[in-house]
Amino acid sequence: MPASPDTAAQLRTSGAARARRTVLISGAGVAGPALAHWLHRYGFTVTVVERAPQLRAGGYKVDIRGAAIDVVERMGLLEDIRRLSTDMRTGAYVDGDGKRIATLPAEIFGGRTGRDDEVMRGDLARLLYARTRSDVEYVFGDSITSMTSTPITAPAGDDRGDGTSGVEVAFERGAPRRFDLVVGADGLHSTVRRLAFGPEERYLRHLGAYISAFSVPNALGLDREELYHALPGKLTCVYRSAGDPTAKGMLAFRSPRLAYDHRDTGHQRALLERAFAGDGWQIPRLLEAAPEVDDFYFDGMQLIEMDHWSRGRVVLLGDAAHCASPASGQGTGMALVGAYVLAGELAAADGDPTAAFARYEAEMRGYVAANHALAEKFAREMTVTSRWQIRLRMLMLRMLPYMPWKDAVAKKIAEEVQRAAQAITLKDYPAPAAHGATARPAAASGPRPGPRAYAA
Repeated sequence: MPASPDTAAQLRTSGAARARRTVLISGAGVAGPALAHWLHRYGFTVTVVERAPQLRAGGYKVDIRGAAIDVVERMGLLEDIRRLSTDMRTGAYVDGDGKRIATLPAEIFGGRTGRDDEVMRGDLARLLYARTRSDVEYVFGDSITSMTSTPITAPAGDDRGDGTSGVEVAFERGAPRRFDLVVGADGLHSTVRRLAFGPEERYLRHLGAYISAFSVPNALGLDREELYHALPGKLTCVYRSAGDPTAKGMLAFRSPRLAYDHRDTGHQRALLERAFAGDGWQIPRLLEAAPEVDDFYFDGMQLIEMDHWSRGRVVLLGDAAHCASPASGQGTGMALVGAYVLAGELAAADGDPTAAFARYEAEMRGYVAANHALAEKFAREMTVTSRWQIRLRMLMLRMLPYMPWKDAVAKKIAEEVQRAAQAITLKDYPAPAAHGATARPAAASGPRPGPRAYAA
């Protein structure tokens, strides 16, 4: 029996909506693949473009706390996170001779409680990629160069030709393609943000410090332990997590804004050497190792502050939208939570960006503000500027294990971190099947990428 005119119209509308669900995500770190995971489940066709020639698997350890743990559980990845845990046992401050001044459980240093966990950023990136590579198109070794909103036109009889806007995207290497939505999940120095919203300087606020992290030989023989050495205006850390044959070094120092190219690692290493020249403990060994590694990271502790995270059919996610700097310890958690919320709102709005992006921002704003405040506080505390402040901190940490109220003090230390980590109530979004997840949406129009595109 043929469908009624009304039913036929509804089916055409539903089919058109599904066809207009092509999304380009810039960035294959954590935020991009996490969003790809959710969008695919909701029936979107997703392409992820990444400037690097392959997955960036380096990086330091990252915390997954509060709401982010709930998101990981909803993704079905909680057991994987437990398996990949750094399993850090203790943290200690040491003096210039390497003598341990104060040793405490690692959870206190990380502000973790309950179900919270910690993994290496590279392990998390590999996990998210492995879980999405079969369902998502990954294009490595390319980047977006321009984006232009255009009307979607289609041959006669194709319901997509309804005059709504798409985004024509040009690439550095590949042929132009059209997508219905573009997501900038490309980090602090986001190309999508620059193209859609203007220069980075409009939105960046420096927190007065820089941080570097990279792999180093495990010369200290560490096993699931992290050692900290504090100097006025500087903090150094060396740690080794479970299953990692190497250690990781971290150096942070106070400084006003420095002029350098964020892709010029040679200049960055020179700045690091200048900041720590003449300092003791393991610092000379770390500086010697820095030029030899391929996972060298250096950047400012900086916030990205924006009034809006979307413009038309372009939206920002994670550090590109609201970087809270490594000082917050919440960047990864915010990326995971933001991906869950953005995908859920797009599904609830059946792909309508106007409604979805507004709700996404409304849900996330308070959570972001809490974590920005946390970053400002911790950026100051990581690099205290006077020796008496360092001595006072060491005295308090040394005494803490012997205090009868040590558990209450440890809880107090974690409370501020936990308030920020849990500063959002996750909504339950529609089941994927209700939004066409079982139907295979149409592919984005335009030619497919050449041989450089792969999802190996």
